[in-house]
Amino acid sequence: MLEQEKVVVTGIGLVTPVGIGTTNAWQSILACKNGFGTVQSFDTSKYRVHVGAEINDFNFADHCPELAKNYYGRTTQLAIVGAKLALENAGLQNSDLTDLRKGVAMGTTSGEPNQVERFNNHRIAEQWDQLGAEYMDTYPCHSIPSNVANTFGFHDLAPIMLPAACAAGNYAIAHATDCIRRNEADMILAGGADSFSRITYTGFARLIAIAPEICRPFDKERKGMIPGEGSGFLVLESLTSARKRGANIIAEIAGYGTSCDAHHMTGSHPKGDGAIRAMKRALKDSKLTTSDVSYICAHGTGTKSNDVNETIGIKNLFGDNAKDVAISSIKSMLGHTMGAASAIEAGICALAIKNNILPPTANYETPDPACDLDYIPNAPREGKVSVAMNNAYAFGGANASVILKEFNN
Repeated sequence: MLEQEKVVVTGIGLVTPVGIGTTNAWQSILACKNGFGTVQSFDTSKYRVHVGAEINDFNFADHCPELAKNYYGRTTQLAIVGAKLALENAGLQNSDLTDLRKGVAMGTTSGEPNQVERFNNHRIAEQWDQLGAEYMDTYPCHSIPSNVANTFGFHDLAPIMLPAACAAGNYAIAHATDCIRRNEADMILAGGADSFSRITYTGFARLIAIAPEICRPFDKERKGMIPGEGSGFLVLESLTSARKRGANIIAEIAGYGTSCDAHHMTGSHPKGDGAIRAMKRALKDSKLTTSDVSYICAHGTGTKSNDVNETIGIKNLFGDNAKDVAISSIKSMLGHTMGAASAIEAGICALAIKNNILPPTANYETPDPACDLDYIPNAPREGKVSVAMNNAYAFGGANASVILKEFNN
C-alpha cells in the first residue's frame, strides 16, 4: 500500500467582520475587536433583535476590479476575494500552475440567499418578465465554487459545494484532504462562504437564538449567537507539490473526523455524543491522543445549550486532560459566519500554530459552573501550539472536527 501524501497549508485568505485579509483579521482577533453593529442590510424595526456581524466595508471592485463588471451574488463575491487572498498569501498570484492538478472545495449554509429574496420581490410585484437571467444563473449554490474555479483556473477537478450548514467549511477541508491524500490533486482551494441575509437572520430570530447586544460564549450571562458573514479559504497542497515550488508551509492537516448525532434538527446532543465521535475520529485519523492537543478552537456559538454541550463533550473525551487544554471561541468577535465559520477558524488554528499564540474568547466576564474549562478569556496567550483541533457542529447533527499540527520536516 502506497504511503498517503501529507497535506499542508500554504496559504490563508480571510474575509471577516473584524478585518479583510489574513493579517488584518488575525490582529483584530488578538485585539478582541468586536464585529457587531446594528443591521444595515435590511430593516429590523419589527424584529426583537437588531444586531448583526456584517462586513460593511466590503467592496468587490476594490479587490477584483477586473471582475467588477460581472454579475455575482454577494456570497460568490466573498468567496472569490477569500480565495484570491489565500492564493496571494501562498505566493501564487503570479505563478504558473499549469502543471498542477487543482480544484475547489467549498462549504456554505445558505448559498446565495439574497438571490432568493430578489426573486421573491419580483414575485410580489408580479414582475416576472423583468427578472434577469443572471438571478437564476447565480442562485444554485454549486455556481459559487464553479465561479471560484473559473476565476483562478482551477479546472482539473470538478468544483464541489458541500452545504453542510455550520460545519461546511470543515467538511470542505476534509474532502480536499482526501483528494490530496489519494493523489487525485496537488492543490485545492478549500473553504467556505456565506453572506448576511434576511432569510438567515429571520430563521435565527424566530428560534430566539440571537443575542440582543453582544456574543459571550461560555459566559454565564450569554444570551445567544449573532449572525454574521464572511469567507475563509486555505490553499491545501501535497507536501510534494509544496516542496517542489519552495512554498512557505504554515501548518499540516493531520486529520479529520465527522459524525451525525441526529439528536435534534437544531439542538446538539446533551451529552456531546456526536461531538465526541467526531473528535475521537479526528484524533484516530491524525494518529494523536488527547494529551497531544494544545488548543481547541470551539464551535462556541454563545447559546445556552451549545456551550454547555460542547464543554460536556470535551470533558467526556479528554477526561483529566480537559482542564489542561486551552479553548476559545472567535465567534465572540466575528459572530457566526455560517458556512464560512469553520473555514475561517481553521485558518486561525493554522496561524495559532505558526505564531505560537492562542486566540482569546472575547466578552467573557462571569464564569459559568457548567462551563468550567480554560476558555482564554479576553486576551491572547503566548504558548507553544503544536496541535490545534477545530470543532464545528451544525443543525441536523452534522459534526466535523479537523486537526492541524505544526509541520516538521
